[in-house]
Formats: sequence, C-alpha cells, structure tokens
Amino acid sequence: MKALLALEDGTLLRGGAFGARTTAFGEIVFNTNMTGYCEALTDPSYKGQILMMTYPLIGNYGVQPETFESKSIQPSAFVIRENCNHPNHIKSEKTLSQFLESHTIPGISDVDTRMLTIKIREHGTLKAAVTTERNVDSEKLLKEVASMPHPTETNLVATVSCKESITHHGNKKRKIVLIDCGTKQSIITGCQNIGNVIQVPYDTSSKEIEDLEPDGVLVSNGPGDPAHPEIMKTTVETVKRLSGGFPMMGICLGHQILSLALGGETYKLKFGHRGGNQPVKNLLSGRSFITSQNHGFAVKPELPEDIAVAEINLNDGTVESIRHRSLPILSVQYHPEAAPGPHDAHHLFARFEELMEGSHA
Repeated sequence: MKALLALEDGTLLRGGAFGARTTAFGEIVFNTNMTGYCEALTDPSYKGQILMMTYPLIGNYGVQPETFESKSIQPSAFVIRENCNHPNHIKSEKTLSQFLESHTIPGISDVDTRMLTIKIREHGTLKAAVTTERNVDSEKLLKEVASMPHPTETNLVATVSCKESITHHGNKKRKIVLIDCGTKQSIITGCQNIGNVIQVPYDTSSKEIEDLEPDGVLVSNGPGDPAHPEIMKTTVETVKRLSGGFPMMGICLGHQILSLALGGETYKLKFGHRGGNQPVKNLLSGRSFITSQNHGFAVKPELPEDIAVAEINLNDGTVESIRHRSLPILSVQYHPEAAPGPHDAHHLFARFEELMEGSHA
C-alpha cells in the first residue's frame, strides 16, 4: 500500500502506508528523540499536529501500554523514515502499525525525513495531510491543505482536557489541584509523589478551585495557542484570580498560561522545541542541564517587574522558566517529569513541594 504526504508549500511525497486507511490533516512538526515514540504518540500536546520523528528507525521495540501518557494516540498522523514490522521487546503487545490502526491514525514511511526536517527548520512548521487511501487526487489534496484553517485556530485544549474532576490518591496528605489542559500521565504521577491530586477541567472557575481548598495549584501541559480567546477567557482568567492565594506551578503550556495571567505575552516559534536534548541554563546558579521539551509557543522575555526570567534555552535564548519575586509561583517551559536520560529536572516537583510547605510556615 502507498501513502501520500502533502504540504502547504506544494511539496508532495510518496511513501509506504501503515496504520489505518484514512486521510488526516494537521501541522507537521518534528521530534528529535531516538526513543520514546509511544510516549510521544500518546502525548496530548500533539493534538492537531502530524508528528514526524527524525530518528530513522521507529517501531523496533513495539508498543508497550505502560509507557502511554494518555489513553489514545493524539497526533492526527505519523511520519517516519523506516517502519519496523518485527519488533523485539518482552513487553511489546503489538506493532506500531497495529497500534495506529487501532486508533484510526494513518502513517507514512520511506520518506526523506532529513529533507523534511531541514525544510521545517528553514521555513517553519507547515500545514499538511497524510493519506493512506486508494486513488486519492493529489492535486485536490494539496488544495485542501493550502485552504484548511490552521489547527491552532481551534481550542485544542477543550478536545483533550478531562470533562469532570478526577481524584488520584498520592503518597502524602497534601492536596494539589491539577488544571488539566492536556496533562500527561507522568505529570499526574509526579504530583502523586508529593500529594493527593484533584484533576479538573481546563475551564474550571477560580471559585470552584478555591472551594477545594488546595495546598497548591499546577497548570499542566497541553496543545495549541496559549493565547487562544477561549483559553484567555477561561484558564488564564482562573489562574490570574488564583495567583495571589495559592502556591502555583506551570509546565509547558501551563508555563505560558501562568505567564499570560501574570501580565506577560506569548508568541509562536518558527519550528518549536520537540525532543529530549534541549540545553537549559539557570541564570542564578549558572548551572546547565538537558531537558525534554515539546512546544511550539514561547514566552516573551519582556515581563512585568515582579516576574523574573529564571532559566533560558542555550540554543536560542528563549525563556525556559519564570519565578515571581514575592509570591510562591514558578513555571517551566520544559518537562520535569520526562527524563531524557539525565534526571536533572526532577527536582522541580520537590521545589513545588517546598513552595507549598513555605506557604503554611
């Protein structure tokens, strides 16, 4: 079976089809991880996007449900160089193709992912489509891609957030409210190590959260534009109202939402940061470390006087962390719950715990 990949700039590539027999649209982005394709495919931050892996061989250790970050595949399609149809791992339950097919997601292999990565780095992310269906009119597909609205025009957070509150019992009596903008399971697990977790929908009001009497509030990762009108009207407004009353922490999209709530601004990056090899420098200690990241937007460094930039990305100088100068509030653009090899960023959950303990001192 053959597949097509169409880009808004007119590029049309043919490759091998795997996964479901269907057509899907999205914003094509690349991830530089050598491993972790199961985690990436189930990360809600990829909603609305077509995920491409830069590492050439994908699927070689199969699919292991214990690694999933959510219950379903989140990207609309998957693009790789070489698909391994005969994985070898004791915990593997199915092949990559079977996994995609079970979630009605198309995949295309045998395409030049190096060329595509260079194209995205030079021109920025592109609207795209992947089809594995028979007898598709390629010119019509290209026109559909060119005319489609950009995925970030949709409130993607609403499609991945929980619909009602969920309680996750933790290892300590402390109570943490997790505002779910598309949270990963590993963030929930990280929070459970320092308290009980109440996971609430992204549009939960500040009054509803106050009534839960939390010791701290964490704003999760998620997909899309943090300054989308629906997010500004709901999550950003809620965080703004809560910011003076509770210790708070944001991760990825949550970092951007916190920054907006505190008076900052965000902008779209040319091609984003997606992978496990992003170097970050702490401006206070001078220490540098490697982080896992997955985002297409960033916080502008021009912030109100009471907000300090705490860390920057060593590749492009973008803001990686902020802290409030007087309130117990911090946020990070990277993922402290996702160890790319080093565990350098795991201390952030302990730091959040310290903020909560300090607020009761």
